[in-house]
Amino acid sequence: MFIDCHMHAFADNIADKAVAQLIDYYHVTAPYTGRVSEVMAVAAEVKLDGLVLLVAATRPTQVKPANNWVLSMRQEYLAEQAKAPNHTPRIAHFGTYHPGDPNWLAEIRRLRAAGITGIKIHPEFQGIDLADPKLNAFFEEVKNDFVLLIHVGDPVVTPDNASTPRKIARILDNFPGIKIIAAHMGGYLFWEEAYDCLAGRDVYLDTSSSLCYMDLDLARKIICKHGTDKVLFGSDFPLHSPADEAAIIHRISWLTSSDKEKILGLNCAELLPQLKG
Repeated sequence: MFIDCHMHAFADNIADKAVAQLIDYYHVTAPYTGRVSEVMAVAAEVKLDGLVLLVAATRPTQVKPANNWVLSMRQEYLAEQAKAPNHTPRIAHFGTYHPGDPNWLAEIRRLRAAGITGIKIHPEFQGIDLADPKLNAFFEEVKNDFVLLIHVGDPVVTPDNASTPRKIARILDNFPGIKIIAAHMGGYLFWEEAYDCLAGRDVYLDTSSSLCYMDLDLARKIICKHGTDKVLFGSDFPLHSPADEAAIIHRISWLTSSDKEKILGLNCAELLPQLKG
């Protein structure tokens, strides 16, 4: 089973601008445009069994239109699935949230009623500090039935970063049972802190934009402490190719075949049953 838990998609009219922002912020190149048609073409090319499709509203006024788009895509997907029950890739569509949205609670309830079970948060791009007490009501609302995929880390490392492994650890302490995927192996460029604060905790770590940048000895240290049952494969498409990122995992000699199977798909299918097929 091959599942990518971290793929971004953008509407055609904003895709170029959104990807350009990613390139500028992270000082990287991007081989893809991030359009949905391209996501699906790449998924077919690399033979993904499933994927998690992510969007994020950078402003409060974008939340409802973004979620409308997510729900529209999901309806189209469900219609295709009804015609072909074995349709692949299976897709988990994640909605978006912004604490500045005065109707955030209604939006969460709307997503829930529509069968959406995941939400993406990108603190840096959304202007959200994970330590802000304003988020507590949101975490309380979603802790029992949503999976939160949270971007963690930043190319500029300071003690005041909006998203850090320590801030994720505090959320885990304050909201037991909450389901969080801490992206980028627990924190892009914050991997020592991720080892100290998150490895071994009841939290998922994804491999997106991490294994291709970090010292693999440090990755081994984190994974050995954390265990492989809560490590998920992610490519961070459109910044990286799922095939290229999976190849890194296949080359790691200290992961067993069983470990690789879990990371590359089985763990995500357990977390998000709609991806099991």
